Amino acid sequence: MDPKGTIAFTSVGRVAVWLRHLHRFTSPDRAYPNPSSCHLPPTASSTIDPVIKSHRLYFISAHEQPDRPFKSWSALYSTELQCERNITRLSPQGVVDYSPAASKSGAFVAIASYGSRPWEGDFHELKTDIVVFPSSDPENRWVVCERGGWPTWSGDTTIFFHRQADDGWWSIFRFDFAENPLEFSDFPVLPLRVTPPGLHCFTPAAFQDGKRIAVATRRRGKRYRHIEIFDLESKAFQPVTELLNPNFHHYNPFVSPNSESLGYHRFRGESTEGEWTVPHLDPVASPIKDLRMLRSNGSFPSFSPDGSFLALNPALDENGGIKVVKSDGSKRWNLIKSRVAFYNAWSPTEKYVIYSSLGPIFESAKTTVQIARIKFDPSDLNGDLEEVPCDVKILTREDTGNNAFPSCSPDGKSIVFRSGRSGHKNLYILDAVNGEFNGGIRKLTDGPWIDTMPCWSPNGDLIAFSSNMHNPDNVAAFSIYVVKPDGSDLRRIYVAGRKGSSDVDRERINHVFFSPDGEWLVFTANIGWVTAEPVSCPNQFQPYGDLYLVRLDGSGLRRLTWNGYENGTPAWHSGGELDMGRLCLGNDAGVKLTGEFDEPLWINCEID
Repeated sequence: MDPKGTIAFTSVGRVAVWLRHLHRFTSPDRAYPNPSSCHLPPTASSTIDPVIKSHRLYFISAHEQPDRPFKSWSALYSTELQCERNITRLSPQGVVDYSPAASKSGAFVAIASYGSRPWEGDFHELKTDIVVFPSSDPENRWVVCERGGWPTWSGDTTIFFHRQADDGWWSIFRFDFAENPLEFSDFPVLPLRVTPPGLHCFTPAAFQDGKRIAVATRRRGKRYRHIEIFDLESKAFQPVTELLNPNFHHYNPFVSPNSESLGYHRFRGESTEGEWTVPHLDPVASPIKDLRMLRSNGSFPSFSPDGSFLALNPALDENGGIKVVKSDGSKRWNLIKSRVAFYNAWSPTEKYVIYSSLGPIFESAKTTVQIARIKFDPSDLNGDLEEVPCDVKILTREDTGNNAFPSCSPDGKSIVFRSGRSGHKNLYILDAVNGEFNGGIRKLTDGPWIDTMPCWSPNGDLIAFSSNMHNPDNVAAFSIYVVKPDGSDLRRIYVAGRKGSSDVDRERINHVFFSPDGEWLVFTANIGWVTAEPVSCPNQFQPYGDLYLVRLDGSGLRRLTWNGYENGTPAWHSGGELDMGRLCLGNDAGVKLTGEFDEPLWINCEID
């Protein structure tokens, strides 16, 4: 039977908050100071990087499953816009392509291609090559330049692209065909570096005058990416977006065919025109008929027993805490404010009791993090209060190190959680009311590895969790394990292949959660690799982040999300069906956007 119910999850760098802006040029060196904005609607589409040329749409889609795990699902497709819109796959079967670009005449298409090889683990800079083919003959492909991404055409004979130079700076490179590409035979070519060291330059967009390119830059001493125009003759940069909005990320520029308009993406924020709120909950298209999906504006969502509310963490720092949201998205309350909290678990037997982890996330085994039982008055969720009084009871001793990721047994009597009290992060079970002070505690797993993010099954017979016990020296090699609450029948669920295969030990699986019937598990994994070039997204941190389903025996693997962002921390609604049609999505039921988020730490501007 196919899975049913409602899954709530979060996305880092969510699609719903991006805008495109246009600058109109009055002359080659001057732009109007007030750009217009084009809103992008919320979507979970598997289609990205669209390009239109000569009434034909080229786009990357991840809707076709590859022949094995650890290959990206991304491939190039096209469709004619002026007649019957049949979609044609242009990437050969088994080939992974990203970032298409069409030449000025539309005669040629360039893409960043990974070829047919399996993922080698690269992420910060994908090992893609620039590949060109005639639009009339997509099977006639040439590798024109090795190691490069995000191609853009100037005319039909010049391609610009980005890659990380040997000195560590992301830079723009170019190569020129001396003649018609169809008649050029000296491939691959040695490209010429265009932008200088000392700053990062990403995602070029060429003007058709052959004299300028627009790029996203990241400069020393600056927190944000900005769009600048680089003059190919004078070698000078002209700032565009920093003059308008210095404290927002701007990225992925694009130029109109007549070179009179410059577009780019930017995070919405309170200082901008138009909408500057994001809904508490967003419906997301699901690939499974009877399974509904909600993107929450916060991490680690947890449903109340009857599904009326969700608890979540709006941020994972001192600005976070715990908030409670109505499941129709119409109202949100502060439960704990201005305190670091993460990973919530609503008691299945007490509607107004939530368990959470209080303390910093992603810290060592000895860092103090405590399991808390949080109780509040149900009547406070029916009024106009924004802050709900609550009683916080700590269940773990302060001197026991890092205690986190609680999950409650179906009878509400016990909590399973991860603790670093032994020096290793293993699983423990304690009394859900009195904690380890009067109720006692016992160890569930034991070993020099990491066991984390446990989830108790709905009928109480199993606990699922993530662990690297099969490879303790690799802190990124997590797989799914299940164990009975008494510690017996520990076993691994093999997702990416059979036991002993080369793929299963590459699994990086976290955020495991049971379906309401206990037959399925939803989780976040890296087995589909990435859907877009990670460096093109300012808020891209790690090479996993799509949601999958699998049965307890490892069969029936299904992918739920396809996009360029990190999707995770899922929770599965265990009550009756939610009325998705009653979701409140307007500005009066959302949170103000600040436009603030961090560049990935692997984008380093302190290069000698």
